[in-house]
Amino acid sequence: MAILLNQYYLQIAVFVMVNAILGVSIYLTLSTGQLSLGNAGFMSIGAYTCAILTVKAGLPVYLAIPLGGLAASFISIIIGFPALRLTGIYLAIATLGFGEVVRVIVLNLKITNGALGISGIPTLGTKIGKILSSFGLSKFGGFSAQQVSTLLVLVILLLVLAFLIFFCIRLNRSRVGRAFAAIKADESAAEAMGINTTYYKLLAFALGALIAGIAGGLSAHLTFFIGPKDFAYHRTVEILLYAVLGGSDLVIGPIVGALILTLLPEVLRSASNYRLMIYGALLVTMMAFRPQGLISEETVRYWKGKLGRGSKQ
Repeated sequence: MAILLNQYYLQIAVFVMVNAILGVSIYLTLSTGQLSLGNAGFMSIGAYTCAILTVKAGLPVYLAIPLGGLAASFISIIIGFPALRLTGIYLAIATLGFGEVVRVIVLNLKITNGALGISGIPTLGTKIGKILSSFGLSKFGGFSAQQVSTLLVLVILLLVLAFLIFFCIRLNRSRVGRAFAAIKADESAAEAMGINTTYYKLLAFALGALIAGIAGGLSAHLTFFIGPKDFAYHRTVEILLYAVLGGSDLVIGPIVGALILTLLPEVLRSASNYRLMIYGALLVTMMAFRPQGLISEETVRYWKGKLGRGSKQ
């Protein structure tokens, strides 16, 4: 128990949750077959919006984070109308360019402090710690206030992730989800059947941006500082790898990919200088030997059948 409550491990668990939320954002975008590389840009919009609202406008964190997600979603709708006319690699290049444009804008805006970034961001753990102290709970059940506040942050993130998983499962079983699946399978056939492909593609794009913006806001309020380098090209590659490694057929796939790729740098800390090389090799290997990712619909059916046979015996 002492090892599990170690502050280092708790922080890693918190970042796993944030990255899992980002995995859900890329899943929603890919659910209509759109290869978007703009999630890091939407994440930066959400992070900077939340940081500016809390640090410079004094807005409460619980209001700033949803507003950051809405800001990212609003921008996604603006760029989505022209960008979603593109498909495949052309859409990927366009959205990758969007992410770089956002980073350059952030570097040159006075309100974002340019390359210096924004520091002094109130963290969720600090906020919760102050609330606990106001109730005289500086220690609770033998745990320190810092441990309790981090555990509560982890619980909040787990609840957010659980809600997003539930939302995606319900969405997939709805008329909207069936439209997403039809567009992913064959966009021309879906359009011939009367599905408004532009509307549904834009909806998936906006939902993915909303969740990425919320993840950015959460990330900003889990650390003391954010800067343009936090949302550079490497972040785009990481988010894409969540889906490539875990799989994009099911919502659990990118979440598993986020879990593995968040823990991997900690396991291979001695090789941190070669992290991007390892990610590149991992991407090539997955594309060559298992392009559908670790978890696919076939994988789930296989294990269900195997477990079903095992229970009958």
